[in-house]
Amino acid sequence: MAVNPSPSDAPSVPGGTGRRLPAVLVAVVAAALMASAWGAKDPTTWLLETVWVMVGLPLAILLRRRFPLSGLLCGLLAVHALVLIVGGHYTYAEVPAGDWVRDWFGLERNPYDRFGHLMQGFVPAILVRELLVRTSPLRGSRWLAPLAVCACLAFSAVFEMLEWAAAVIGGQAADAFLATQGDVWDTQWDMFCALIGATCSLLLLSRLHDRSLTRLPFAAKD
Repeated sequence: MAVNPSPSDAPSVPGGTGRRLPAVLVAVVAAALMASAWGAKDPTTWLLETVWVMVGLPLAILLRRRFPLSGLLCGLLAVHALVLIVGGHYTYAEVPAGDWVRDWFGLERNPYDRFGHLMQGFVPAILVRELLVRTSPLRGSRWLAPLAVCACLAFSAVFEMLEWAAAVIGGQAADAFLATQGDVWDTQWDMFCALIGATCSLLLLSRLHDRSLTRLPFAAKD
């Protein structure tokens, strides 16, 4: 069983459940994004954290016919968007669910930021894998998973540099965006969490992702 690596030749997504799911996810994410702007604890932090959703959501909609995403990836991207939206609304250091987890387990800090960076590896790993499977000769290659992990680590490093730039430009005003909570090793922890997330994602979801890819309109059976 193989997946055609030339999505540009793909026909439009047929009607039915496969088409409704992305539309429902788009509606949920868009509604959550708009709702999160109301009463956001720090408007600047909200903008910095949710800008990825503001860019990614329209992009996925614009490319939905030329490059429709697998159902698994759509679901993961929606969950990741909601994680970013919640973090932007409350700031990562003050998300109530993170406070509850901190109190339950006697932690020293709100762990929502760690969870956010875990997702920063978990979801992009499948995104990178899908892009490589569909647009490169790496489908079935032993290098597919290592390159996906490396791409996630590279993105995590770039994100940390963006946080560094925000700290230099904004000074103490950027503290809510950084969410270091006094941890001098926060940058290293963030990248390590992304590494763990990407590795776990590929170990747990690769086969499921392959099955999801075969349901795309341009999938072909040998």
